[in-house]
Amino acid sequence: MQIQPFHKLWRLLPPYQRRFYLSKVGEILAPSISSEPFCDQSVIIIGEFSKASGLGEGARIMYNALKNENVTVQKIDIDPYGFSYTKYKEACRILSVYPYASLIFHINAPQLAFALLNLPRFLLKNRKIIGYWAWELEILPKEWEVGFRFVHEIWVPSRFVAKAVKHWANKYQKKITVVPHPIAAYPVAIASSLTRESLGLPQATLNILTSFNLSSSFVRKNPIAAIRSFRKACETIAHDKISLILKVSYINDFRQDFNELKKAIDGQKNIILYTNLLTTEENRALIFHSDIILSLHRSEGFGLVPAEAMQYGKAVISTNWSATSEYIDENCGVPVNYKLIPVKDPRKVYELPNALWAEPDIEFAAKKINELFYNENYRNNLGVLSKNKIKTIFNSKFLKKRFNNYLVRNNG
Repeated sequence: MQIQPFHKLWRLLPPYQRRFYLSKVGEILAPSISSEPFCDQSVIIIGEFSKASGLGEGARIMYNALKNENVTVQKIDIDPYGFSYTKYKEACRILSVYPYASLIFHINAPQLAFALLNLPRFLLKNRKIIGYWAWELEILPKEWEVGFRFVHEIWVPSRFVAKAVKHWANKYQKKITVVPHPIAAYPVAIASSLTRESLGLPQATLNILTSFNLSSSFVRKNPIAAIRSFRKACETIAHDKISLILKVSYINDFRQDFNELKKAIDGQKNIILYTNLLTTEENRALIFHSDIILSLHRSEGFGLVPAEAMQYGKAVISTNWSATSEYIDENCGVPVNYKLIPVKDPRKVYELPNALWAEPDIEFAAKKINELFYNENYRNNLGVLSKNKIKTIFNSKFLKKRFNNYLVRNNG
């Protein structure tokens, strides 16, 4: 009898079982947390700073916001499943210089134990550890439970995520604090060199942007709905007057999803696939030079692209469910009607028993695209109102207050 290699046997397991067993391995190996450790006024943000992901962007935003508020803050770049000796040495240096700094991990619960294993164990003793977590459904997968053992407290970007985390947080007696991403912490100027022309955007059309990362789940981001609503809207709009820009990342890792995307476009000339690898500044410029942001997602734990677009005074069309509904309403954006449906996810990341997410109304979204196209005043007014709202609810003072309250509560 031929014995199969371990990695082939491992692949025979369903994805959810692989994730669960992997999290249990991390739980066994990772160092346990200290009870009631002391912390000073410094903080270290730990996350995937060099990665183009929502968690990576969240870490960058928090670091810059605290730095802007003159908090003593450092950052450690880490890949939970990949060890780098260079990064390890830098982590040793920072942790040694700041022995009483609180650690805020922008690493989700299932990967947290492996992130801890990538750091020097002796420098993690007697540390306050906060998990900053985001999830996109009302139910948490079983593999998330392990993460609750390695944090003193949990911060989340929205009430939607707080609701999902609540069950296990109560079980492990962990406090949950809603700390939205402070995206309005400081004005981000767009370099004059980053123009529509330099970014390769159409010059003479109204540009609608749908931006998504294929590694964040194709079906959850739901770009097919964006394409369908746009094509429906174009039935009454000249094609040379309007364009849909599909900013897509990680296409080589998810060729099947990318092929499905191209099939939905079906050669329509005013739908443009934008697959260039962009810097953070270029991504912001892409949003800045767009006229409308279209996010017909099925679920979001926060929704960084819609929120950042509002910061730049853009009109946002967004599914009126999950975290985006907490800051987008008819007074500052275009919430799209929906119905809740059972989650169907070919990758089995989100397909959990009794889990639901939204199916946006394509006809309604198409109608709103038409309204924003033909009514420039409506579009511009929404942009002004959206910018004001983001300034009010997503500023760094909110984060600093939460951070200071945490220190007082734990050291007072």
